[in-house]
Amino acid sequence: MRLKLSFFILIIFLFCSQGILYADDKVVAIVNNEIITQKDLNDFLNFIRLKYSQEFKGKALEEKVTAMRQDLLQRLIEDRIMLTQAKNEKMIINSDRVRAKVNEIKKRYPLESEFERDLAKQGLVEADLENKIREQMLMYNVVEQKVRSKVVVWPEEITSFYNQNKREFLKPEERVLTVIILPGEDIAKTVSYQLRAGTKLDELAARYAFTTDKLSALAGQQLRSEIEGVVFKLGINEVSNPVHIDQQYYVFRLDNIIGSQQLSLNEAQDKIQAYLFEKKMQEALAKWIDELKKQSYIKILEN
Repeated sequence: MRLKLSFFILIIFLFCSQGILYADDKVVAIVNNEIITQKDLNDFLNFIRLKYSQEFKGKALEEKVTAMRQDLLQRLIEDRIMLTQAKNEKMIINSDRVRAKVNEIKKRYPLESEFERDLAKQGLVEADLENKIREQMLMYNVVEQKVRSKVVVWPEEITSFYNQNKREFLKPEERVLTVIILPGEDIAKTVSYQLRAGTKLDELAARYAFTTDKLSALAGQQLRSEIEGVVFKLGINEVSNPVHIDQQYYVFRLDNIIGSQQLSLNEAQDKIQAYLFEKKMQEALAKWIDELKKQSYIKILEN
């Protein structure tokens, strides 16, 4: 169903055609009776950059932002449609929840001044951030009500998926390790040498200051690459050279190797449930959004 353009939007177009609006005010799309401007796009991109700035840095951050930039306008159009649905359902987000989320983001920064500086760097102020967070919460709520709450994964679907994909549920080979954590390089080298020479760990603990821990690790899943490269080359009862990480030294002794095992349906069902639910959820969400688009007036004006 196509909605009529409001008089306000028609006036906007008249001004645009005469070149009166600034570049940031350029209308790039119309969604029902709302406009999306270049500033909306820029603000959305800056919000995404801020959102990922603590998780990614430098080149990795820009690659993440660039990957999302390609379909940014389509995402913004879909967001506007979902927000309209949230408004139609008269959904309201408590301001305390929004403030709590902003404060959570602030805590990632050592100083509030750094948080404000990062916001300014993205061309945003705190009110912009609050508005974006409120919108995200509204969209989450409407998707929860209209889509997620209706997705069901039946037990027979889990069983069928397991039977058809048993090879995907092989538990990798596991290493059982003793980890010795030491404060300096010299003591780490001494302890490593003494262990390889046959000295018992208890005897060394009486002579040197270090702590120990037990660790079970699966290949390619749990360990930092510099540790995995060491421990998965050890034979049973073999001791590693010291590994220096984050101002600590680590010595590893391989105590046991547990071979690859087939997970049972009971062991695999939570993982299968999560996978099938997410798959169904994404399919249902895409279908719901497509239906909303068909009922909406959408015009893209960006060159």
